[in-house]
Amino acid sequence: MSSPHESADLILKLYELRREDTMRKARDWFTAFNPDSLDDIRTAVQGEHSAYYRMVTSYWDMAASLVNNGGIDEKMFTDANGEHMAVFAKVEPFVAEIRQHWNMPQYLVQLEQLILRQPNAKERLAQLRERLRAMTARRSS
Repeated sequence: MSSPHESADLILKLYELRREDTMRKARDWFTAFNPDSLDDIRTAVQGEHSAYYRMVTSYWDMAASLVNNGGIDEKMFTDANGEHMAVFAKVEPFVAEIRQHWNMPQYLVQLEQLILRQPNAKERLAQLRERLRAMTARRSS
């Protein structure tokens, strides 16, 4: 288990990684990405934005792994971050299909475990998904 100081230091390092130019572009792309099906995700993974999709999802799964394994205090992490919830909210309806389709049973399992430990996780994910869709619709009009 990490100390509060170590957790804070790692959270700040994760924040610095999010500011890197390519990661920032990937995060911007993912913000506009609203999959409605496994096909939408397959298109993203196999298309021109494959690196962006993989960068964002694997980043948050890695960060969740640090939390799940005691490298970062869970409460401190969830108090300081919300983007991981938004990322998972977008893909959560399709995670089981993704795991089966690509034969990847561990796909986003760290992120899923972290999020599902949070109070009212399923309800929060559904509400967040709707809020994100509404924000995207407003930007598009």
